[in-house]
Amino acid sequence: MRQIILNLFLLISALSFAQENDLQLKNVSDTILNPKRILKVSDPLNSEKTMQMLFPGNLYHLADKNTFVSWKCKSCSPSPFLDVNGVEGDQLFPYTEGVATRLRTTIDYSDSKGNQFKILAFNHSVHDEDGLQTGRFSGGLLGLAKFAKNGNSWEMRSFQPAVAAFGAFAQCPTPKLVEIGEDQFAFTLIHANGGAGGAYEGYLYLIAGFGGKYQPILEVNNYQLTNSSFIAWSGSYKVVNDNSKKHFRDIIITTKGTYNIKARGEDEFDVEFPEEIATMAKTKKAFNFEIERRFVFKSKFYKMIDKPIVKFSNVK
Repeated sequence: MRQIILNLFLLISALSFAQENDLQLKNVSDTILNPKRILKVSDPLNSEKTMQMLFPGNLYHLADKNTFVSWKCKSCSPSPFLDVNGVEGDQLFPYTEGVATRLRTTIDYSDSKGNQFKILAFNHSVHDEDGLQTGRFSGGLLGLAKFAKNGNSWEMRSFQPAVAAFGAFAQCPTPKLVEIGEDQFAFTLIHANGGAGGAYEGYLYLIAGFGGKYQPILEVNNYQLTNSSFIAWSGSYKVVNDNSKKHFRDIIITTKGTYNIKARGEDEFDVEFPEEIATMAKTKKAFNFEIERRFVFKSKFYKMIDKPIVKFSNVK
């Protein structure tokens, strides 16, 4: 009996191993990238099945919750999309080597009138025969699909297969919903990357519908810094609701951090200091700091106004 169970286990393991090492690309029509596609899904909406309707490739469930759709579009003409890493240039999507599309998250929200919506966020990366995501300075390409509930079904209201690429190792950070105006919703995400063994510097991005498409409308540097032994900082944001602006309200970014020169000598990697604290770091051994910046939407992008407000404490 034990031998039968052992043989069955080995057979299942062999089949699983074979599946994980024999990933096939399915050729799809270029019509899947049409932003005007019509899709209606019965309630309750199943995000994984909906992903496969939008990108009808081969669905794989690998270990460690590695689920993705593998596809290729031979008739598609790849278009350039921004990769905020800025190291390897724009990404040409769909990738000629094939695409692996993963569901990044599903966001549920309602407006002031009680209308219900779902946003499906996708991560595209170059197809890999082992189902891996590689490339330290290659971002995960973000795609978005918005659904509105209508009776017992969900109707797709907007579809943008690709927006821009963020993150490291072809993995886009998870976007988070934020209301930036009266029933005006956008997404924030933190793009963090850095060299092997060195500090990871994080940027805050705001993605919003503008000019008929989703696009980055805010980029904030010095938002986050990790993996350094002598300095670290993290940021937070606040949308200003003073009733003076109906849409694209002002955004306040607050960055808080600590510095200790003693630990600096033990770290082989240096970092570039925010200019607001650079002088203090040259004359003091340790301190805490807080930087407040205000951003205002002008024309097509958020821009910082006035001088940052800087506060120091525990100065030594």
